[in-house]
Amino acid sequence: MAAATTPAPVGQGQTAKSETAVPVVFDISKPPIVEGFSPFPMPKEEGFKEKFIRKTKENPFVPLGCLGTAGALTYGLIAFKHGKSRQSQVLMRSRIFAQGFTVIAIIVGVAITAMKPKQ
Repeated sequence: MAAATTPAPVGQGQTAKSETAVPVVFDISKPPIVEGFSPFPMPKEEGFKEKFIRKTKENPFVPLGCLGTAGALTYGLIAFKHGKSRQSQVLMRSRIFAQGFTVIAIIVGVAITAMKPKQ
């Protein structure tokens, strides 16, 4: 087994390192200063309205597809309720087309965002 070692007492010819070292004072109220590092400011919280507007500007076809889908579904259900089966079938097919358009718009938007260089 290894023997435990004890530190040798400081003799007359030796000086302790703590006597020559400058004590480091930490200020807890401030973040530490790291050389070569500059932190970015905290981003502000984005509300629903701001996020919706930003996302709509990034990819305007997704909200258009969603509105088209909802409109075709609503109008198709109203036509079905009134007994217009032919018009209802046409509107349900247009709803499927609008849903496909929305999915393709989402995929294209994700691909464009992925290819965009990071800032």
